Amino acid sequence: MPALFPQRQPASVAAAWFASPAGQALLASESTALQAALAERPAPPWLWLQPLASGAAGPARGVRLAVSGDGWEGDLRCSDPLPFCSESLGTVVLQHVGDLPLDVHGLLDECARVLVPGGCAWLFALNPLSPYRRHWYGSGLASSEPLTWRRRMRAVGLDPEPVSTGLGPRWSVTQVAARQDGPGLRAAWMLRARKRVAAVVPPTPVTALRWQPGMPA
Repeated sequence: MPALFPQRQPASVAAAWFASPAGQALLASESTALQAALAERPAPPWLWLQPLASGAAGPARGVRLAVSGDGWEGDLRCSDPLPFCSESLGTVVLQHVGDLPLDVHGLLDECARVLVPGGCAWLFALNPLSPYRRHWYGSGLASSEPLTWRRRMRAVGLDPEPVSTGLGPRWSVTQVAARQDGPGLRAAWMLRARKRVAAVVPPTPVTALRWQPGMPA
């Protein structure tokens, strides 16, 4: 996967921050919300993209992949494009992989491709407004507000929800399970988006009014 910012550290180096005590506290704070996201659609298989390989298991019928070098490894080893059929997955979770120096536009496009119509993409991202950012400063990680990601999602055919959810601690390195509406000063935020469903029958175009001879203006 090509780096979006070649001058930054490799993605796997930046991802190593999540193995630190501060990173582990944040991932632990997201655990309940993440498991709920994976279990939301039990029938179609899901894909969970992580910054680091995790021992946490998700519901059945899913694939976990973590950043590794120029590709992914976990339940399988691969590189981009993702080795899944188009419109074959019900849920895709991007847990902080968008914070890494990766081609985030290409990654979102791939996620939209593999999602079934009406399927959900869940994004977990670092909050640039949180005091917790002091813990990841200089690690090579990036952070963006939800507004930026909503624009990116819409560009690839995803409809993001208008309100994000704040997750994790604000300052101290500690696990915080409670969530809040909006990112606020939480270390991270979560946003859900659905893949647009194309209409089977295109809508009937509105008949244009034509002026005819003798019709008064």
